[in-house]
Amino acid sequence: MSTIKTIGVIGAGQMGSGIAHVCAASGYDVILCDIDDDILQKAQAAIARNMERLVGKGKMEAADKDAALTRIKTSTDMAAFGNSDLVVEAATENEVLKRDIFKKLVPHLKPEALIATNTSSISITRLAASTDRPAKFIGMHFMNPVPLMQLVELIRGIATDEPTFTAVRELTVQLGKTAAVAEDFPAFIVNRILLPMINEAVYTLYEGVGSVDAIDTAMKLGANHPMGPLELADFIGLDTCLAVMQVLYEGLADSKYRPCPLLVKYVEAGWIGRKVGRGFYDYSKTPPVPTR
Repeated sequence: MSTIKTIGVIGAGQMGSGIAHVCAASGYDVILCDIDDDILQKAQAAIARNMERLVGKGKMEAADKDAALTRIKTSTDMAAFGNSDLVVEAATENEVLKRDIFKKLVPHLKPEALIATNTSSISITRLAASTDRPAKFIGMHFMNPVPLMQLVELIRGIATDEPTFTAVRELTVQLGKTAAVAEDFPAFIVNRILLPMINEAVYTLYEGVGSVDAIDTAMKLGANHPMGPLELADFIGLDTCLAVMQVLYEGLADSKYRPCPLLVKYVEAGWIGRKVGRGFYDYSKTPPVPTR
């Protein structure tokens, strides 16, 4: 079985930063890579803030926080992954972009290195085929926010070998997470169920059945959801929601997965949720106010 000690992470956004956080906190050396030094500096600052928050809540010791932060190194050059035992790709949910990343990554890896993708919906088999090691490629879908959410979906492509699956499943346990094993179908388990619910909530708004506030209140109080579906969509990012729905619609050829036209319109407008300050809610106001 592969021994994983050093973990590379591609993408220093919310997901990549969270993955780097939990890996470093679990004792692994981490190399966090992105195309811009400013992005990397912001990611390091965010990781430090999140760890400090855990210290304040008594969920992490200050000494452990300091040790974890020293284990995270950053780079804008994929050559830094030369000694990595596993590299986790956590770039934007775009298949063309991910395949391009893998083609640039593989020349820098040692032969025994494993590759994982944090894709939330795209075919693991197709992504693996863009590398030189499909047998050592696996889907490792973390939930957002990574330090707090307990689940990791593990998805084998058609070529993923048993030692790779075993090594990554063991890593998942070492990170303090619970693994749910999914087959390589569009959107896997969580998003196959969750995103059509969000899409249906957008249709409910689009058809005038209820307002943003009414829909979210109904699902929070009527179904005991901690967040309403439209608020959750803003948290995930409407661009990501649309990308997953498009993968479902194209991959399963079923009209029930057709993205709501209102979701498309919001993404076209650039109103993609919390990360830009506006989605189904306007986050420039306190508290946020519905935009419809």
